[in-house]
Amino acid sequence: MMCRSKPTSLLLPLVFISALCTHFSTRVSATPCPTERYRFAPRAPRAAEPQEFLDPTGPDFLLPQRPPSCSLPLLRHDFGDTYGRPPATAAYAPPPGCPAPWARVVLDLSVACAGEQYDRIAAVWLDGAELLRTSTAEPSESGVFWRVRKDITRYAALLRREEGGVASMMLENIVNDVFTGVYHVNVSLDFYMKEEEPTPGLESQYHPQLMLRTSKGASLIPNKRILGESKPQLEQKLGLSSSEADISTGAKAKVPSLYREPADMIIPISSNDSQTGFWFRIQNESDVHFKRIQIPKNAYRAVLEIYVSYHSNDEFWYSNPPNSYIQQNNLTTERGNGSFREVYAKIDGRFVGSIVPFPVIFTGGINPLFWEPVVALGAFDLPSYNLDLTPFLGLLLDGRPHDLGIGVTDGIAFWLVDANLHLWLDSQSSYVTARLLHYQAPKISISRRSISHRLNGTFTIGAGRKSYFSGWVNSSIGNLTTDVNFKLKFKSLVGFTDNGNRKEVQMKAKLKTGVQIKEGPKAILAQGSYKFKYPLLIVSSTLPAENNTYRMTTNLSHILSEQTLVMLDRGRTYNSITDQQKADGWMLVQDHSVLAGSAATLQTYQYRDHTGFSYSRRVTAEDGLLLSDNTTVF
Repeated sequence: MMCRSKPTSLLLPLVFISALCTHFSTRVSATPCPTERYRFAPRAPRAAEPQEFLDPTGPDFLLPQRPPSCSLPLLRHDFGDTYGRPPATAAYAPPPGCPAPWARVVLDLSVACAGEQYDRIAAVWLDGAELLRTSTAEPSESGVFWRVRKDITRYAALLRREEGGVASMMLENIVNDVFTGVYHVNVSLDFYMKEEEPTPGLESQYHPQLMLRTSKGASLIPNKRILGESKPQLEQKLGLSSSEADISTGAKAKVPSLYREPADMIIPISSNDSQTGFWFRIQNESDVHFKRIQIPKNAYRAVLEIYVSYHSNDEFWYSNPPNSYIQQNNLTTERGNGSFREVYAKIDGRFVGSIVPFPVIFTGGINPLFWEPVVALGAFDLPSYNLDLTPFLGLLLDGRPHDLGIGVTDGIAFWLVDANLHLWLDSQSSYVTARLLHYQAPKISISRRSISHRLNGTFTIGAGRKSYFSGWVNSSIGNLTTDVNFKLKFKSLVGFTDNGNRKEVQMKAKLKTGVQIKEGPKAILAQGSYKFKYPLLIVSSTLPAENNTYRMTTNLSHILSEQTLVMLDRGRTYNSITDQQKADGWMLVQDHSVLAGSAATLQTYQYRDHTGFSYSRRVTAEDGLLLSDNTTVF
C-alpha cells in the first residue's frame, strides 16, 4: 500500500529505512502505509541467553569437516558508531606454517550483537577484491550471534602472494541512545593442506570448479574416478567423430588439470576510494562505473565475478510500481521505476554479459519476525555471479588499457556493486593470441503493461535476452574456442487492491548459461550448462489499528533453484539444488517499530548429484524460536 504523505524518517547507512509513509491518511485510504523495512521495538527477550541465528542456504557438508592445517586470525573489530568512517583494516600475510598450494581455504566470520539495532550490509575485501558480501541480523537485548563459513579457495592468487596485502571490512553502523547494538566481528582464515578422503557421493565437492559458475557452485570434476558414459558414447553425444576425438587427445589431456585450478591473477574491479568501501555506489540507470585495466598478454581465460546488493529506494526493487502510478496518485515515495532490474557488464562501452540478481531479503525486510532465528535465503552470504569473458580476450590482449564497467538497467538509488576479474595465465608462454569470432547481443526485450484506477492497479513486466559470444585463444594448451550462450527470461506482477491495502508481488526469473570449449569446429573438449530459477511470491494486507498503528498480515514463498551439468573428456557431473522458504504471519507496527506479532517459517534445502547422493535439510521456526532442524543424507 502507498499513500500521499511523506514520513519523517531516520537516515540509516547502507540499508536505509526508505519508508513510504508512517501515519494516517484519510484522503487516500483508511489505513496507514507499511514501510517494508522495520526493527523490533524494545521488548522482553524471547530467550534468556544469546540466541544463535542461522542460514541453512549454505550447508556445512560442502565444506571440510576436519580441523584445518592452520588457522590465521585476520581481523577483529567492534563496529559501533562507524557510519561515515573508513573500513576496518588489518595486514595480511600467508601463514608461514602452511605454504601454498592449499587444497582448500575457508573464510570464517563470527558476529555477535546485543541491544537495539537495524540490520546492516557488510563486505570483506583483500586488496580491493571482494571475498564476502554479507548482512547482519537484528539483535535483541539478550543478544544474538551467528557464523558464516565460505570457501574462498578461488582467491588463492591473492592469498598466496608473498608480499601479503591489506584486508578490509566495511560495516557502517549507528550507535546512540536509541540504537545501542554494537556488532562484534571476528574474521579468520582456515587453510587445508591436503584433501580429506571424500565421503561417498561427495567426491566432487572437494575439487576446484571447472567454470566458476558461482561462489557457492558445485560444477566440479572428480579426480579419483570418472563417472558417466564411456568414451564412444560421450563422443557420439558431443558430435565427435573418432578421427576428431583422436586429434583432440593432446588438448583433452591438458584441459582437465588446467581448468580445475583457481585463477592465476585477480584484478579488482572496484572503487579506488577505499575510505567509503571498495564498492561502486550506483545511483541510477545511467550511472555506469568503470575501472581501467590492462591484463597480461599471456591470459588464456577470463571470468568476471560480480558482487551486488540493493538498498534504499531499490532494496525491494522487485515490488516497485511504475513511476506513472506514483505520479497519478501524488505519492511522495521515490521507490518506483518498475520491478525489473538487470546488472550488466561492458568492455569499452560494449555489452559483454548480464544477470538478474537473486532477490535477497535482509532481516529487517517484509516482516522481521520471519527471519528470527532463520534468516532469509542468502542473507548471511549473498551470492556472486560469474560472466565468462574468455571470448573477449581478443579485445583485451592488445597491451592497451581498457575500461570494464558495471551498470544496472532501470536501477535507482542505490546499488553497491563491485567485481573481480579472474585470469588464467599461460605459464609456458609470455603471450598468447586471441580473436573474437562471433558477437550477438541484441538489446534486451522489455514489455510493460499497466492497468490502474486510483490506488488499485496491476502492473506486469516481461523481459528477455539472448546473447552469444565466441572467440578463440591460441596458447600452449592449444587453439581453443570458447562459446558462451546466455538466455534470460523474466516475469513480474505487482498488484494493489482494496484501495491499496492489499499488495501482491509475483516474480519469476530464469537464467541459463551454456559454455563450450572446443578444438576445431566440432571437437568439444568441455561443456557446461548452468540453470537458475528464482520465483518469489509476497502477499500483504494492511488494516488500521489503535493509536496510530496498523496490522499487517503477510504470506511469502521464496525459492532458489540451481542445476549444473558439466561434461569433460569421459566424465559427466551433475547436481541440483532447491532451496525454499515459506513464511506467514502478522505484526502490529507503529512508525518503523514492530510492537507485537506472530510468524512461522519453514525452510527446505535439497541437494542431489550424479553419484546418487542426496542431502536434505528441513528447518522450522515459530515466534522467534527454532522448533526443528532435521537433516537426511542418503
